[in-house]
Amino acid sequence: MYIDPHVHMVSRTTDDYERMALAGCVAITEPAFWAGYDRSSAAGFYDYFRTLTEYEPMRAAQYGIAHHTWLCINPKEAEDMGLAREVLSIIPEFLKGPNVLGIGEIGLNKNSRNELKIFEEHVELAKTHDQMILIHTPHLEDKLKGTKLILDALENAGVDPGRVLVDHVEEHTVELVLDRGFWAGMTLYPDTKCTPQRAADIFEVYGQERIWINSAGDWGPSDPLAVPKCQQELRARGHLEKMIRTVSYDNPLTFLSQSGKFRTSND
Repeated sequence: MYIDPHVHMVSRTTDDYERMALAGCVAITEPAFWAGYDRSSAAGFYDYFRTLTEYEPMRAAQYGIAHHTWLCINPKEAEDMGLAREVLSIIPEFLKGPNVLGIGEIGLNKNSRNELKIFEEHVELAKTHDQMILIHTPHLEDKLKGTKLILDALENAGVDPGRVLVDHVEEHTVELVLDRGFWAGMTLYPDTKCTPQRAADIFEVYGQERIWINSAGDWGPSDPLAVPKCQQELRARGHLEKMIRTVSYDNPLTFLSQSGKFRTSND
């Protein structure tokens, strides 16, 4: 049994829902993300948010998986500040939806000034509406610098770190995130993030507190079964089932339940 706290099911086939259910998935959360192209208007985001709040929950429910979402304009499209602010203005309409957990995945892509400004405005939106936050950290060479910028901005805004998940952490950033009191997500994405083997190494070094694993399955080379495959890696290393449940079920459940809306198919 497991929860996948970060997977983009709009980019996956219905067969993936079936495979995940057979592997023991009981709940997912789907952050808003880049569609593979820059959308041309706020109306495109409005329709996307409807997909996340209306259609995907029904598709997931057919396989006994509880579907939840996070809403935002992603960092890649934040350079157009006019468009970004139009999108920000429509998000509050959706925040009362029964499967909406908060604002995300927000953060930085190229660590630009415009990205940082729109990130800060997302954070203010979350504070105004008492929403949790899910963070995207940049890729590869920009990750450490971007993570530091993001954490500093969150602390300057007075955000409760216990209600923020900083995703895509790896060997260079996990300690920084945990030491500042935030939750950390390890993304099991084959090239630009963590493998199951590297994630297992990180658990063995940094422990199990405030940290979890997710697949971030999307349009690119990714695996919606990455979480159960990491569970298998941990079993092969001799870790106890209690530990495996902690990082793949209990920790996500503890963090996500703060929203008051999170549930699993067991509820």
